[in-house]
Amino acid sequence: MSEAASARDWLTADRAAGLGPLEPMLRAWLPAQRWFAGKSREIGRLRTVSAAELLPPGSTPGLLHLLLDVDGDCYQLLLGIRPSPLPPALAPALIGRAEQGPYAGQSVYEGLGDPRLASLLLERLRSPGTLGPLRFDRDPAVVIPRAAAPRPLSGEQTNSSMIYGDSYILKVFRRVGPGVNPDLELPRALAAAGCARVPAPVAWYEAELPGSEPLTLGVLQPYLRGSDDGWQLALHRLRTGADFTAEAHALGRATAEVHSALAAALPTLALGPEQTARLAAGMTARLAATAREVPALRPYEAGLRGAFDALAVSRGAGVPAQRIHGDLHLGQTLRTADGSWALIDFEGEPARPLADRRRPEPAVRDIAGMLRSFDYAARSHRPFAPAWADACRAAFCEGYARTTGRDPREDPVLLRAYETDKAVYEARYESRHRPDWLHVPMAAIRRLSEPQRPSVHRTQSPVPGSTTPHPKPPRRPLA
Repeated sequence: MSEAASARDWLTADRAAGLGPLEPMLRAWLPAQRWFAGKSREIGRLRTVSAAELLPPGSTPGLLHLLLDVDGDCYQLLLGIRPSPLPPALAPALIGRAEQGPYAGQSVYEGLGDPRLASLLLERLRSPGTLGPLRFDRDPAVVIPRAAAPRPLSGEQTNSSMIYGDSYILKVFRRVGPGVNPDLELPRALAAAGCARVPAPVAWYEAELPGSEPLTLGVLQPYLRGSDDGWQLALHRLRTGADFTAEAHALGRATAEVHSALAAALPTLALGPEQTARLAAGMTARLAATAREVPALRPYEAGLRGAFDALAVSRGAGVPAQRIHGDLHLGQTLRTADGSWALIDFEGEPARPLADRRRPEPAVRDIAGMLRSFDYAARSHRPFAPAWADACRAAFCEGYARTTGRDPREDPVLLRAYETDKAVYEARYESRHRPDWLHVPMAAIRRLSEPQRPSVHRTQSPVPGSTTPHPKPPRRPLA
């Protein structure tokens, strides 16, 4: 049985139940949601895993919490229930009108689109306890005050987040599975270790189902008011021709601090030669699959494979592995009001199984993701500014080395393998979702497929203050 299949065994047929009159409207509504992963295929199985009313029966509005089995994936829904018609402000959130069953004659809508219902979630988190299969919990050392009306965080693709006033942000996970989500587990571990680079969770809620580990459903964290998104900040610097190397250097130090704290707080291991060979084989398999799907990649496949072959045969003492961010790029960073850097969104790549995302991995995976992100930023402009990307990449690595004592570029075989694997992933993503961005990873793929020449390791950062003019970028890319 495949790992993906075994991870779904808990969605047993004897637990699942029909949705009744809600099913047709949900079948039509789900594929249109940004966070729904099955847009490209027709929904087959659609059944209830659990259901809980978060308000007493007969309340207006009502709030129904659902976990749905959708073709082997589990999704979390919060459905508002109101008499028809909906108020004009809620019309965009409409899912459908129930014609029969317990909600006959009422409108069913996206509950997080209703500020009153979104506020109810915060109230549940302020007062820990259980409600049906749901358990609400919080840090006992934190008193959560009542907050202003919530507003949704725009632009998310895999989850839904609500900002409460200027105090807290609640991330509601949409696709869920058994086990602690890293976005709860890792920030809690970092907080316990005294690392202030990550906002510490103050409350969370889970589902407890028979025969399953608890499912993490949502996490409440402090909202870092006045912070600058790292991606937007980098683009602004590019537009204005301003230097970004000082920020990249500081971001390298922040990343190293987080890695060091995670390594101290959670188990680590060393990947031996056989494990490293399997790691390289997985990269090779992803390359082959992507080349079948993305014709533009095929001329470079042999050259790219060389990076993975070199990794497979190069390891004698093994590769250190630990818990990492798992999906690090500029968009997962915030420069706070005091000028320091914070890392956010420790969920990892949501498309990967949860068990995968919780495994120790080489820290260089995060580093490669950030280096690729600098390249994405630079290539979002015309003309491309390679000197800006190179300077930021160097400054980031040197900042990282300032904290850990080891520059990631001192292991070029490992770094190249992970950069190549990331670029292959990007090519597949862009080909599927944004073909007009495919040129960005393809530029890296052409570079990484060339024979590698020995490089001279720089020990000094570029001088902050150097400038290069950069035109206005298009819309935000992947990394």
